[in-house]
Amino acid sequence: MINRIGLSLFSAGLFAVTALFAPCAANAAQKWSAAIIEFSAQQQQEHKGKPQKAAPAARPAQPRVAPQRAAPQRSAPRVAAPQRAAPRAVTQPKVTSRVVKQPKATSRTVTQPKGTSRAVKQPKTTPKTGAPAAGRKVVSPAAAPRVVTPRVRTVTTSRLRGVPTRGAGRAVIRGQNYSVWRSGYRVRHGGGWRTFVALSVLGAIVIGSSQYYPYAYLSAPAPYCEGLTEDGCQLVWQDVQTIEGDVIPQCVAYCPWQ
Repeated sequence: MINRIGLSLFSAGLFAVTALFAPCAANAAQKWSAAIIEFSAQQQQEHKGKPQKAAPAARPAQPRVAPQRAAPQRSAPRVAAPQRAAPRAVTQPKVTSRVVKQPKATSRTVTQPKGTSRAVKQPKTTPKTGAPAAGRKVVSPAAAPRVVTPRVRTVTTSRLRGVPTRGAGRAVIRGQNYSVWRSGYRVRHGGGWRTFVALSVLGAIVIGSSQYYPYAYLSAPAPYCEGLTEDGCQLVWQDVQTIEGDVIPQCVAYCPWQ
């Protein structure tokens, strides 16, 4: 009986030791437990072969205290020192900057030809002077006013101011009616019609200290072409050139105004 109790205590101690060192030596505990089991089996066989002694008086049963199981101690994890790998030098390929040269834009200068002023020379026109017919007198207008001394300085004709510029007007000379023309006056001469030149071609005249300008043609004959009009114009009988080249005597009224 004592041997059994001792064996049990020994087994419990081994179990406790095994439990304590189980994390560290698991394989060793298994071997120890197997050995203990074999040893206990041998002891039991030996006791079976021996005569059993009388059992001593039964002792009061003591409460069986459950063996305290020690908490397994966990070993601190072993931190392996990190091995520093030697830095690996990575050679980066050199990036060569590619310079693209843009072609220079050359400014194209367009030279415009100089505009030369083209002078067109007009041929000089020389006035063609026709030889006047025999017995004809060519009267060319004088540039300067010519001096005229009339015979009669009394009023013989009605007013001329207000005669129309185009067409014929009327004037009374000594009680007779005659036509008055300021432009385009035509007469019958030499078997045809002749047109007198413009009045501005005749030029001005000077009577005394006053200057008079050609104002109108009158169809009055020479005996009636004399004297003054009611508005101060002087009637003058003179030779006047026509557009056709003939020179014909004609009555012209000169006034102090144009």
